[in-house]
Amino acid sequence: MTRLADLAELVRAPAALSVPGDVLAGAASAGTLGRRTPALAGASVLLYWAGMAANDWADRRLDAVERPERPIPSGRVRPAVALGLAGGLTAAGLAVATAAGGRQAGTVAVGLAATIWGYDLSAKDTTAGPAVMAACRGLDVLLGATTTPTARGRAAGGDRWPGTGCGRGAGGSGGSVGPALLRAVPAALTVAAHTWTVTALSRREVTGATDRRLPGLTLAGTALIALAAPGRPTVLSGAPSSTECVKRGPFLRLGALVPAVLAAGYAVRYGRAQARVLADPSPARVRAAVGAGITGLPALQGALTARAGVGLLGLAVAAAAPLGRRLARLVSPT
Repeated sequence: MTRLADLAELVRAPAALSVPGDVLAGAASAGTLGRRTPALAGASVLLYWAGMAANDWADRRLDAVERPERPIPSGRVRPAVALGLAGGLTAAGLAVATAAGGRQAGTVAVGLAATIWGYDLSAKDTTAGPAVMAACRGLDVLLGATTTPTARGRAAGGDRWPGTGCGRGAGGSGGSVGPALLRAVPAALTVAAHTWTVTALSRREVTGATDRRLPGLTLAGTALIALAAPGRPTVLSGAPSSTECVKRGPFLRLGALVPAVLAAGYAVRYGRAQARVLADPSPARVRAAVGAGITGLPALQGALTARAGVGLLGLAVAAAAPLGRRLARLVSPT
């Protein structure tokens, strides 16, 4: 009989801690944070777990040779159970997304689910694999921007530091979903770029990074992502000048400090793991780097959330990183 622990290993349950931050970063960037956002995050988790189950079902024969300890080749989970679980989680994720965010959220969720299944069933072992997986994460971020911006959300997005008049010009305009999606695109591209680096490395988990150009490229990409993630404040139309914003000093600097610190923490942890791969390209080092990329993602998501003016929420998102690392010792995220 299949145990719950076996299913948790099948879907890499702890790795799902890196998923809600996608939706929160997208919602914060778009100014759509609201009571529906947690449900969209839940839908994202369901679709992520569906993808993990479908991945192991599709890889069951390969895993029998390369990773026989995985739930399906070890006999702890039957292939039919894994496939049924993947389908059920997909349906549940689509239903939750549509119920929470309406037609727009349902449309993005369908695109996300199709991309996930496309990766697992056909794109994974092709040169397009990392890009397709990156698209999955980018769509996940956009899912958070699919509800209509609330007045509170527009205020949070439009004035990054309430009371200073200094913020992001795009955030306060518009009340429709279309502009909100556009405001979330930079965050989506940032998360997608990070995902590309992790996915590209993961293709060397079994063989090792015999060509050191790959970890060198992903490390350079991580550095650029970390530099871009904190962003910088811009001034609203009709708001005080940049000089006046600076004069308002401590509050503004504190608001800018949170995303910078979170981005630096992301860069140090994930970058250090990749540097170790450059020194020792063994499979174990590569797997450790992939794990660091997965469990370190909340820090990047937190930086993106905080730069949108929701510093406390950004810190809460980043707090999933250490928790994910602890849980990863019990259930591997890779």
